[in-house]
Amino acid sequence: MTLEDADTCDNHTHEMHPVASALEQVLDVAHRRGSLTVGVYESAKFMDRDPDSVVLCVLAADPEVNDVALNIHFTLIQAFCRDNDINILRVSGLQRLSEIVEPMIGPSSEPLDLHCILISIHHNNPWKCSSLEEVFNYCAECRSRNQWIPFMSLMDW
Repeated sequence: MTLEDADTCDNHTHEMHPVASALEQVLDVAHRRGSLTVGVYESAKFMDRDPDSVVLCVLAADPEVNDVALNIHFTLIQAFCRDNDINILRVSGLQRLSEIVEPMIGPSSEPLDLHCILISIHHNNPWKCSSLEEVFNYCAECRSRNQWIPFMSLMDW
């Protein structure tokens, strides 16, 4: 298996929710490539340093959580992403997101801040991923239906 084979995503293996499955695969490939940034503060620092490499911003919060500070962060991040043509995907289901991301990153003494996750592709080291294209297509489809910030629930699968 070559590095290129290892970085190729095939989202036809999951049956439940194709975009949620595609997102899980994208997170896995991004982590293996060192292209995953986790945390609101870490994401803000990365976007300030290299906004051109960010291709997807995942904002996660469960609907029952009403955190004013988090909403302010989300508003600022969303504005930055729109200004820099970065795809945004809002998700609910922090528990499921934690089940996906924490095994990739490993144990930590502090809880992970999964409210903001960035996927970046460095122009000198591009990668192809059909699952990433599927997430992009979902975002574009939502925007075409005037849902400017696409939303998906991870709790449904």
